Amino acid sequence: YIKRKGIESDFNDDEYYQTVFAKNLCAIAAPTAGLHFTESLINELMKNGVSVKTITLRVGYGTFKPITTDNIRNHRMEQEDYFIPRKTATDINKGIATGRRIVACGTTVVRALEDSYYKSGKVKYGWSTADLFIYPGFKFKVTDALITNFHLPRSSLMAMVSAYVGLDRLKEIYRIAIEEGYRFFSYGDAMMII
Repeated sequence: YIKRKGIESDFNDDEYYQTVFAKNLCAIAAPTAGLHFTESLINELMKNGVSVKTITLRVGYGTFKPITTDNIRNHRMEQEDYFIPRKTATDINKGIATGRRIVACGTTVVRALEDSYYKSGKVKYGWSTADLFIYPGFKFKVTDALITNFHLPRSSLMAMVSAYVGLDRLKEIYRIAIEEGYRFFSYGDAMMII
């Protein structure tokens, strides 16, 4: 689905398919919402008072696995490992307690943070494994805003976005995106849901 003009067929995506946050090779795919960020953008955000925290995600196939069940409640997520550093957990928990907005960069980040909270009543540091499936009706405890790409229909990613905005609003967002010619999927455009 990616069209490249004037680029040789042996073009290598290894460099471009990494986020500026990437430190460990442990996932089958990049958390693609992070592809929209550069070091200079992150520095600018921090200059303006945004606290940027990182976690390690072992993104697996389950993130992209289509929902094939007729009833969304019957879909089962595959497990994915994540690591939340102590400082990240502490700062997020303080942010929750003081009413700061917690903006997640990507659906896999949301899943890890919400999974951690649902297991222990707070965001806990360390390694853990998520099999949490977030779909409409889910009560978010950690994140209240999301930066994400435009996703495939019948995906757990689309279900999570719908949990934030509702199905009718989601359809309207996608209708506008299609009309405006937004790019979808991994190298596509992003949206911020507040």
